[in-house]
Amino acid sequence: MAAETQTADHDLVDGAILGVLPEGEKVLSVERCGTSTWALTARMIVRSPDGSERSYFLKILSSSDAPLRVRGEYLAMREIYQTLPTFAPRPVGYGLCSDEEASFFICDYVPLENKLPDPVRLGQQLAELHKKSQSPTGMFGFYCTTFDGRLPLNTTWESSWTVFFQKLMLGVYQLDVETNGHWKELDEAMQVTIDELIPRLLDVLTSEDRSIKPCLIHGDLWEGNIGTNANTGEISIFDACSYYAHHEKEVGIWRCEHHEMTNPEYRKEYFKNMRRSEPVEEYEDRNRLYAVETRLINSAHFPGEPTRQLALNDLRFLISMYLPESLPVD
Repeated sequence: MAAETQTADHDLVDGAILGVLPEGEKVLSVERCGTSTWALTARMIVRSPDGSERSYFLKILSSSDAPLRVRGEYLAMREIYQTLPTFAPRPVGYGLCSDEEASFFICDYVPLENKLPDPVRLGQQLAELHKKSQSPTGMFGFYCTTFDGRLPLNTTWESSWTVFFQKLMLGVYQLDVETNGHWKELDEAMQVTIDELIPRLLDVLTSEDRSIKPCLIHGDLWEGNIGTNANTGEISIFDACSYYAHHEKEVGIWRCEHHEMTNPEYRKEYFKNMRRSEPVEEYEDRNRLYAVETRLINSAHFPGEPTRQLALNDLRFLISMYLPESLPVD
């Protein structure tokens, strides 16, 4: 017997959604809550057979790629929850709606405070996730395509972090071009980046007997995807587009001005718990390189944003430092 609807918004409670809830649960109410650029979101309150009540967070997407997007989110959040359950809400299910052309994702509801996360606690929890995680293949990548916002990431398994990041960056750049068109200066800088800059900065991570562990990362860890539990004070992350990556990739997003977590304290606290990779003296440049991917995915989502110019500025800065002979001529 699937869950039953008692009193709820029938526009939101689809039969397939009820089907993934634990047997005997009755939906008491559904209230729209939260904000999302790409989906409808709601809180669903249910009563269990023992009389207790609990809440779920419900997300419904209606785009043509919605089935892939909810699957990616479910698998990403499941991977985080199974690795460190104190750091993420429990994912409950996902699937196709039966009554309309839409897809859904459900997880436990967490009451969140609207404030920036505590840097100390976030640094501790994030480092613990990265340390505890183990790639099931020993490689970089993920089981399926995950989506940063509404856009897909190339998460195909690769044994080389350099190769993986080349493909990830190229895929994001192509998405940006689809949105904003070609730009000669960026095209040239990106060619040098893919062919020369990425190998220069990332190959050294595994040279001279060095190695890097593929760590499970959230993939889009900005303040909008991090919350503080109003009841416990614990930090919770959500809306993940995870893959196994070099751990430093996770915090590249925190240098991007279109987000609010640019305070160096966030990176400082994280690296109190997780060492920077060798060569340490090149960490800031790797961080800048990783931030370019974030800037370009933002540009691909929002045409006309300054993040495209900032991405070019970062690439030119890095090329001038490491490959001055390859710097494109104006």
